[in-house]
Amino acid sequence: MYEEATVAQPGRDELIRWRASKPSNFFTALPDLVSIMELRMGRSPSPSLIEKLSTFGETVATVIEPAVQILERNREFPKLRPYDELGQHIDEIEFHPTQYDAARAAWGSGILATTLDFDGAFELAAQFLLLSHVGEGGQGCPVVCTAGLRRAIEHRASDELKERYLSRLTSTDAALALRGSQFLTEVQGGSDVGANVVEATADAHVAGAWRITGEKWFCSVADADLFAVTARPAGADPGTKGLACFVIPRTLDGATPNGFRLRRLKDKLGTRALASAEIDFDNALAWPIGELHDGFKIAVTELLNTSRWLNAIGSTGIMCRAYLEASTFAQHREAFGSPIVSFPTVREQLALMKTEAAASLASTFALTELVAKIDGGVATESDIAIHRFLVNANKYVTSITASDIVHRAIEVLGGNGTIEDFSPLPRLYRDAVVFESWEGTHNVLCAQVYRDCARLGLVDHVVTWVENELAQLDHPDGKNPTQVLLSLGDLQPRLTRSFEDPEYSAQHFRRQLTALMDIIQATCLLREANQSTASSEKTAIAKLFIKYHLAAQKPIGEPSWTKFIDQALGADLAPWQTSADPGSQKAE
Repeated sequence: MYEEATVAQPGRDELIRWRASKPSNFFTALPDLVSIMELRMGRSPSPSLIEKLSTFGETVATVIEPAVQILERNREFPKLRPYDELGQHIDEIEFHPTQYDAARAAWGSGILATTLDFDGAFELAAQFLLLSHVGEGGQGCPVVCTAGLRRAIEHRASDELKERYLSRLTSTDAALALRGSQFLTEVQGGSDVGANVVEATADAHVAGAWRITGEKWFCSVADADLFAVTARPAGADPGTKGLACFVIPRTLDGATPNGFRLRRLKDKLGTRALASAEIDFDNALAWPIGELHDGFKIAVTELLNTSRWLNAIGSTGIMCRAYLEASTFAQHREAFGSPIVSFPTVREQLALMKTEAAASLASTFALTELVAKIDGGVATESDIAIHRFLVNANKYVTSITASDIVHRAIEVLGGNGTIEDFSPLPRLYRDAVVFESWEGTHNVLCAQVYRDCARLGLVDHVVTWVENELAQLDHPDGKNPTQVLLSLGDLQPRLTRSFEDPEYSAQHFRRQLTALMDIIQATCLLREANQSTASSEKTAIAKLFIKYHLAAQKPIGEPSWTKFIDQALGADLAPWQTSADPGSQKAE
């Protein structure tokens, strides 16, 4: 008979302690979230909202995360069932029962019932940040797409469509709720939406209805109940001007597909619990969302802008989770007789991860403030201009950063970090890479920002906004605001040249946009560090970010660098401490 070895295995004991140390509530593991919301809302979140977030933070950690683990561990991914047992065409997508457990928990939180007003924007953002601690998990994309479709219908659709769909789009019962999707991409178009050829023709028998025919190439949430699609009415102009936006119900009778077939499910690198497909439409019955000639504008402002805003929040949630995994592991894992957090290179890795996650959280909640003002009807012309810039630029930088942060976390865990069932990091890494491509690749987003800036003069609004944010610092701390302004002053002539010289911009604007986002994130971090309730860690994080991204020469390797690292980590160094108490060290 086999008997387990009785030799002491301290390494396994370390791992057991590490697992036990992981938080059971992702909201309480984000102590800065409330202060960030307070800064951007201009007041404290209500006690009822904090209670809701705490409850959902626990639900994500104890219900949704274990469900996603089961799906990933057993490779229980969506499966296409084109026909039923009688050979009837049904094109259903089957999921493991655990998927429905996660959906009930997500929808039950009320994440899709948030009001489209100032407070509702912050509530949705905070809840989605918590949900994204599991990565996409088969729930993130459906939530985003449903939120976008709900906004499009509530803001733009006819009273008939609002009456027909809104109550179930905002339901908290996953079994009764309508799940939304958005199918814009076509095989020949990709990000070039103006090349789309899917056609719409007016229905001869149903008043106000249209028929949609053609192929959509990348259709996530292929199991949705309502499809938002772009299509070109017969005889309409070429390019994006001729596109209209429609909603297609999955079925008209509760069973039969409404004029579509799923060609196949996509076998993706990440977001594997999510059903993404190629779909052919053949005279699918549809109704327009808004006026036909406003179709592309509706798709961008209601669908894509919502997705890009929430994509950045999702990327930030992935970063926060990756840091949690790596920082707790480093405190418990020992090598050469000491916890690995005692090694300067590991602490530097962790501090940079924490700082980048904080920067993404800061810029994304600054964007959320702009969304909230627009939803609340109090946005100024300048607010709208800055939102137009930031919703694209922020998605670009946060998605890149998320992949980098998870990669760094995997390095902290070493070989263990590559094992699928050891931690969520491999799953988070795959999802982060997919997040990078969703709603526009990096070059496409940079090109969009460039066109908007050149045509609408957005940079002037952004510069003024940065200057106003810095002017609100009650106690400008040392040279940091000065460094931000110096970096902005250095960048402005290069931006001006880009808008005057298209050939120059084609080579350099992406780098310039990255530099401008560094300035924006540094500014947002300084605002947070300036709050009366801010911890010393906040100030250290802002300084570290500025030193790392904006200083002409990074002080890496200098004695002051270690002080910045340890102060940024702050309480996360406990229970381990450096030989010199970090709390007694002053960052220069």
